[in-house]
Amino acid sequence: MKEITVEELKAKIDTNEDFQLIDVREPFEYETSNINGENIPLAEVVLEQDKIAKDKPVVVHCRSGKRSAQAIHILEQEGFDNLYNLQGGILAWRDAFEPDMPVY
Repeated sequence: MKEITVEELKAKIDTNEDFQLIDVREPFEYETSNINGENIPLAEVVLEQDKIAKDKPVVVHCRSGKRSAQAIHILEQEGFDNLYNLQGGILAWRDAFEPDMPVY
């Protein structure tokens, strides 16, 4: 499984790179804190896979990286090969860039 660090993700955001960010946490988690990804909860990734790009890099994240790894495994079975797991998830993002971000 391909992975990306929060520093690499921030560089993509800062340079306006063309990629998609998917947040596979539950809606209540997304409402608490997010980094502007599209919210597609893990349980819905197969049903909602048409919302996920196949023609550009897709960074998938959750709270710590476990659910996003599960989502990537599921989506790779559906033919995706452009997915990157955010190492450490939103917790790592908070620690690196937004120490005041509320995280449950």
